Amino acid sequence: MKKEADHALEFLLAFDGRVHHYPDGYLPRFEIKRVPASGERPHGLRYSFTLHGPDGKRLIGFDNAHIVPVPGSKFKERPEAADHRHRTEDDAGRPYEFESAEKLLDDFSAEVERVLKERGIPLNVTKTEDRSGS
Repeated sequence: MKKEADHALEFLLAFDGRVHHYPDGYLPRFEIKRVPASGERPHGLRYSFTLHGPDGKRLIGFDNAHIVPVPGSKFKERPEAADHRHRTEDDAGRPYEFESAEKLLDDFSAEVERVLKERGIPLNVTKTEDRSGS
């Protein structure tokens, strides 16, 4: 099981700098790096997976750039981990429970598919580019 988890993590790390192009200018972007494990990033990853519309505006995203409060009450305890997701353009973020590299990629892909289907955009990648600089 550990070997499978390591393989999934290496697969995910290989996505750093990748941009997929969908029809009509929709772009999922992937940024992911290893960092020292901490309370905010207990899995030792700093990531930002975002889907942008033709105008460049972020439509959805999964990241751990900062901690977001739990919605519903200012009296709920803030999560220690910074993992969160944005389900819409205006969503300030909701905590996301990071389980594994593979699940993160699956969850992001499912959200990309949801948004593209809602907008009538075909789910075929027309081009992939690497902007990691490596």
